[in-house]
Amino acid sequence: MPIISIIVPVYNVEKYLPKCIHSILKQTFTDYELILVNDGSTDQSGDICNQFAELDNRIIVIHKKNEGLSSARNAGIDIARGMFLSFVDSDDYIQEDMHEFLYSILIREDADLAMCSLYNCYYGKKIKKNPTYYNVVNTKDAIRILFESEFISVNSVGKLYKKSLFNKVRFPMGKQAEDAFVIVEILIQCQKIAISSEQKYYYWHRNNSITTKKFNKKDFDVIKAYIKNYKIIANKFPDLKTVAKMRICWAYFFVLDKMILIPSNDEIKVIRNFLIKHRIFILKNHSFTFMRKISMLALMCDYRLYQTLLVINNIKNRNLYK
Repeated sequence: MPIISIIVPVYNVEKYLPKCIHSILKQTFTDYELILVNDGSTDQSGDICNQFAELDNRIIVIHKKNEGLSSARNAGIDIARGMFLSFVDSDDYIQEDMHEFLYSILIREDADLAMCSLYNCYYGKKIKKNPTYYNVVNTKDAIRILFESEFISVNSVGKLYKKSLFNKVRFPMGKQAEDAFVIVEILIQCQKIAISSEQKYYYWHRNNSITTKKFNKKDFDVIKAYIKNYKIIANKFPDLKTVAKMRICWAYFFVLDKMILIPSNDEIKVIRNFLIKHRIFILKNHSFTFMRKISMLALMCDYRLYQTLLVINNIKNRNLYK
């Protein structure tokens, strides 16, 4: 049996998939299986999966009808044989020692989950390096660190999980922000979480990726995910309610930033009213950046002024706002 099962959901990524797979096959940690889940691709992605499987017997390919990212990940989890799970998105790639690094700190610390940081990659933008950080924390501290999102995010990638954490957890079908929906459910099962700011994963924000696509109704799932998380956290860790509320406000900003570029969107008023209602909380909260607070003041004056700031700063690509 392999020690690690690496799960890669695949959908219409023929341009990026070979680099992703090559980066996994070059891993210095070699005791793994690579599960490629072709989620009904209509390009050559499925054929590419099959071609790589012929070259390396550690590769398993699943071909299924298109049901979305959550379904593809869940299909991989269902057949995974490893003691530990890792997720890699098919348009990203990883450093050669990522799995060796994560496995070594997880075993050394007797942890349930190990995390490294990501390089947030945009075309034409300089990659930001993280300050050095390493710690082994409990569930409560891990939630705070992930929700503050200074160098570790709620993304499922860049992490190594004990497979048992998914015994009763699956990614929600038909939802966007699937990572945010499950992360707290996973963390509350952990006794120890090893967190490093070492950047081992190249997370690409492409023009057609979920993180850069234009607004659609499913973007409201981001808000729903953090409302769900708030309810869990308020019950189990009431002194983290402030950071959980901050993430709800962040989610509203995330949706607004996409929505406001669409002329005469009637739902803008609902989002704007929520943020204005929580303006004092936002302006006083240290987790929001200076630019985000300036944008809050602009939103209070006129949403068109906020829109102008959004365009000028190009926040979706520069990541100036948190």
